[in-house]
Amino acid sequence: MILESISSPSDLESLTYEQLDALAGEIRQLVVRSVTTFGGHLGSNLGVVELTIAIHRVFDSPRDIILWDTGHQAYVHKMLTGRAGDFDHLRQAGGLSGYPSRGESRHDWIENSHASTILSYAHGLATAQESALGEGRRIVAVIGDGAMTGGMAFEGLNNLGHSGRNCIIILNDNGRSYAPTVSKLGDTLARIRNNPTYMRRQHRMESLAREVPLVGDRLERSIEATKAAIREMWEPPAFFETLGVRYTGPFDGHDIKGLEEALSNAAELEGPHVVHVMTQKGRGYAPAENDPVKRLHDTSEAKPGSYTTAFGDAVVKMADEHPEVVAITAAMPDSTGLLPFKERFPDRFFDVGIAEQHAVTAAAGMAMGGLRPVVAVYSTFMTRAVDQVMYDVGLHRLPVIFCLDRAGVTGDDGPSHHGVMDMVWFSKVPGMTIFAPSSYQELQVMLEDAYELAGGPVMIRWPKTHARQAEPDQVGHGMSARRVRSGGAASELCIISVGTMLDSAEAAAEALDDQGVPVTLWDARVVTPLDPDMVDDARKHRNVLTVEDGLRQGGAGSMIVDHLLELSNGQPMPQVRVLGTPMSYIPQGKPEAILAELGLDAGGITAAALALVATGRPDRASV
Repeated sequence: MILESISSPSDLESLTYEQLDALAGEIRQLVVRSVTTFGGHLGSNLGVVELTIAIHRVFDSPRDIILWDTGHQAYVHKMLTGRAGDFDHLRQAGGLSGYPSRGESRHDWIENSHASTILSYAHGLATAQESALGEGRRIVAVIGDGAMTGGMAFEGLNNLGHSGRNCIIILNDNGRSYAPTVSKLGDTLARIRNNPTYMRRQHRMESLAREVPLVGDRLERSIEATKAAIREMWEPPAFFETLGVRYTGPFDGHDIKGLEEALSNAAELEGPHVVHVMTQKGRGYAPAENDPVKRLHDTSEAKPGSYTTAFGDAVVKMADEHPEVVAITAAMPDSTGLLPFKERFPDRFFDVGIAEQHAVTAAAGMAMGGLRPVVAVYSTFMTRAVDQVMYDVGLHRLPVIFCLDRAGVTGDDGPSHHGVMDMVWFSKVPGMTIFAPSSYQELQVMLEDAYELAGGPVMIRWPKTHARQAEPDQVGHGMSARRVRSGGAASELCIISVGTMLDSAEAAAEALDDQGVPVTLWDARVVTPLDPDMVDDARKHRNVLTVEDGLRQGGAGSMIVDHLLELSNGQPMPQVRVLGTPMSYIPQGKPEAILAELGLDAGGITAAALALVATGRPDRASV
């Protein structure tokens, strides 16, 4: 196999185009085999095979700085930079990351898993390269697969154009992002304008025009006006040039030879330059090519019995009963469970693209107008809109319901995708109600309660994992916590569980009871505001242990400690231990294994409880 002989991009130089086509086929086979085995991003990587080969044939990585946005389309880049053999451990603990990783390779400059950031990185790096400390490295930024829908991409583009810094921007247009209208003449003009010889002649002509006595200025303006008129008539992407960024294309993203010519020409030009490349997402794999929704973008979907499915069912039911309910998502209608809503209520569904900040403020405007927006986003991406939640929604006390999928430890996607910050950040929004369901049924009840009870913004957070099924008597209601079990008068230990941690906490409580340590166990249900009855009951115990799948500092447990301190009024209070995730970036791995390593499984909770009970009763909280 040709791929086995590729240990660095320089190994591509001697290959014929026939061999490169064979290599592309081998790469696609490895992508399909790896992703179907370990999960990950399929369609986006199948679409950039030839483009990535061409990039590494033209540019000299890592001296030339190649940046990827979104990072999930960098699998082929990894294969061509010596990591093809590591795909047997893709997204596994200690294995290959599903995104660029600085720790893996010197060919990876940034760890980019959140979209629309690359042009800002490129502007910064281009500035550094043109400074006194610069080394003359070329900057190549690959953006696409929806990333151009994010506002930050346009901010970076605007500043690149204003600065005039040298940067090659490869716009990977796979039909899921920016798709300008073109024509055969526009395509011909684009190819001509990408030719350095033509550009030198054009500059010479303009220079001569300026030197014509008396009419030089008018003649130069006439040339510019003619060029602008042609662009406006035949090339809608003149948008880029209005910002000061030269545009060429579109080019066939699966023609390696043509791509090499386009990229080589772009490399000779000064200033920022967009090379528009048309690719087919999912190319070469029939199930992906025939998937009309997302070209098998990844392998995640709402699975039966999951929290995501519970939400999808419940939000459709709520919308049936309340015509003012609308749903908003940021490029994730499928993986957040909103496809059934979209199919049933197409006029009440809004996918704003990779634009979480806009999603939140648009929801604020809808709520001001009398609608009841439900915003469904991954927890990790919701943190990109902290400012908008705080001031555009929270300050106005607007009834927006935020539904955060993939909260807590998510597993294979690594440190950027664990949703461990949401309770810390959003619990600080005045008037925010935060629900944390512990079962399929709890989530559905909480969505109803969010609509009926809250006088301001509400957030409901749930994990990626399978949802436990609960009997009617095991489901809470309203703003109250639920006492799962009572340890009786002899109980010295109260455990307060948040959300999905209830399964492990319940197993720990049973193990502790077997060891002669009776436990009172609460399912907190509502993180803010905390149920005063639950906190008062906890205060009556000698020891209190809180358990959450979010950041330990500043999360639910910390708030419980604060409430206990207030109730103690200077008197001795329970000894408290807060269990949660550490203040560190958590690596990829299976969620169950990560939770166990962090002491957040049944065994870890049991051990922490026994240690807590054994230490006595100090005069103040020990957190």
